[in-house]
Amino acid sequence: MTDAITIEIALESDLWQDPDAVEALIARAVAAAVDGAGLVHAPGAELSIVLTDDAAIQAINAEWRGMDKPTNVLSFPQAVGDAVATTPMLGDIIFAHETIAREADEAAKSFDDHLSHLTVHGLLHLFGHDHLTDAEAEAMEALEVRILAGLGIANPYADAPLLREAS
Repeated sequence: MTDAITIEIALESDLWQDPDAVEALIARAVAAAVDGAGLVHAPGAELSIVLTDDAAIQAINAEWRGMDKPTNVLSFPQAVGDAVATTPMLGDIIFAHETIAREADEAAKSFDDHLSHLTVHGLLHLFGHDHLTDAEAEAMEALEVRILAGLGIANPYADAPLLREAS
């Protein structure tokens, strides 16, 4: 096991009613992703998490991705390629409460399981994983499914299209 990643959480919406529980859930998912995917990072590497709402993430999504709509999670890496293993700051992961809650409800899964999945997904993006091609999507999904199984979370893609198709 590697040194733990330091997680800094910014609470930007009152919709996140139990930030201590959310922080514990995120820390557990991050540790599982690091161990399950063999993610190499600098000792004491930091990760920034922002807990926000649909309005805020929509503005960020519009500015940085040209998509004027809310989304569940956005990841902004600080380094690319081999530099990820040595950078002191991994990047930012931003979560939108309403979208996560709505998606969890629509998929008949718990909010916590969905947030755990999105944490793993966002962290993998910071380490260079992507889903721009079918091959990338299949590899990333398989990795996520394996990590989530270690957390006792069912395959979130069992009845869903590839990430590439869902984007």
